[in-house]
Amino acid sequence: MTTELKETTKRLGDAPLLRLLISLSVPGMASMIAMTLYNIIDTFWVARLGYQAIAALTIVMPYHVLIIAIGSGSGIGINALVSRRFGERNIEATHHIAGQVFTLSAFLGVIFLMLAAFLAKPILTICGATPDIIGLAVQYLNILGFGIPFVFFMIMSNGLLRGSGDAVRPMIFMITASVANIILDPFFIFGYGPFPEMGVRGAALATIIAQSLGAGLSLGYILAGKSAYRAKLKHLKPDLKVLKDIYRVGLPSMILETGESVVFALFNYVISGFGSLALAAVGITIRIADLVWMPIFGISQGLLPIVGFSFGARLWKRLWRAVKLASIGIMLLTGVALVALEILAPQLIAIFNDDPELMAIAVPAMRIFMSTVSLIGPSILFITTFQGLSKGKEAMVLTLMRQFAFFVPLLFLLSRIWGISGVWISIPISDTLAFIVSGLWLFREYKTQQKTGVWFDTPVPAAESGG
Repeated sequence: MTTELKETTKRLGDAPLLRLLISLSVPGMASMIAMTLYNIIDTFWVARLGYQAIAALTIVMPYHVLIIAIGSGSGIGINALVSRRFGERNIEATHHIAGQVFTLSAFLGVIFLMLAAFLAKPILTICGATPDIIGLAVQYLNILGFGIPFVFFMIMSNGLLRGSGDAVRPMIFMITASVANIILDPFFIFGYGPFPEMGVRGAALATIIAQSLGAGLSLGYILAGKSAYRAKLKHLKPDLKVLKDIYRVGLPSMILETGESVVFALFNYVISGFGSLALAAVGITIRIADLVWMPIFGISQGLLPIVGFSFGARLWKRLWRAVKLASIGIMLLTGVALVALEILAPQLIAIFNDDPELMAIAVPAMRIFMSTVSLIGPSILFITTFQGLSKGKEAMVLTLMRQFAFFVPLLFLLSRIWGISGVWISIPISDTLAFIVSGLWLFREYKTQQKTGVWFDTPVPAAESGG
């Protein structure tokens, strides 16, 4: 068994924590922000086609979120597993895990491509598509489906690279894909120059091209032997033991993130009762809110390999210090973002569409929706910590509790009492309850480690003192 680690991986256990967290989180934030900017600019161009086009893309979001959920859940399991194997100095096992990424992404990609191609209309009807937008939504999803295999590979390979401590390459690949998408959007949507005018189908085609570019860059980097992995043909054969290890952490994460897709569909279903204008308002609000969500997930991605490596190497003090630093940092960051979004809500929404009826729905929606964002960030990091500790079940229970014990009941109850305002109010209430429960649960885990003595099992490395 090989025990030699690359420097980018070794630093997970001995680099000063604050600097390490920043170096791992900033690339994740940058790549996520680049993807969010693409979504915002995509919505900006599609908005030129009318609010029905925005509503159509909003209806497709739950299916797209489902793809991201399954890919991210797999990526989190891969990330946590390889970082732990690196911590154990089992390098050959990491190459074997890398090989499974190719097989897994191809298998899942074909399944969801077929669903998008043949079952688009019933899927979107379940998601709440109204008669005036169902045609546009089907057009968009039919074409978008062909990029799904590329999405799976791009997400999983990013998790693979991040698990080895390499956060820069995934950032570069994601930003490159997002920039390509931003550039191609207006050409395919409006038919500039030699390009055909395709409307919402053009937006989907631009996305497919960009996704294939990002996946191709990741593929080339891994196959060229520039990463920490040396995957060979023998590693591509499906290995049930490795897949079980991946999904021991990844499956609960996948289930909980799939829950987000289900909740999103239910959310759209309730909103659709107030008309396609309300759906368009939600679409714009979510795109703007993503500017805050993406940095949260970037920091989460930076924290996960540190927790996983520290867990595998039994660096308990380092593990909990990383959680504390990340939580404080995300609260400060989201606090600043909250103030800016509350003040600038009307101006930001007007960039997309300044229709008075749309503004009347979207402005209060965003202000209420974002009011507890400073609690959402730490809640996500608490769940990430459980994932890094290979306690995927706890992470799943906490997230499903937020979704189905708090949010869904409040969504249906308050929407019946206060109409669309009740829909918005259900969000901060459920976020507050989720923060309290997840925080107390993680604190219990922390105290349990202290009581069992595991906290003192491994001395802190000398480099730790510089964290």
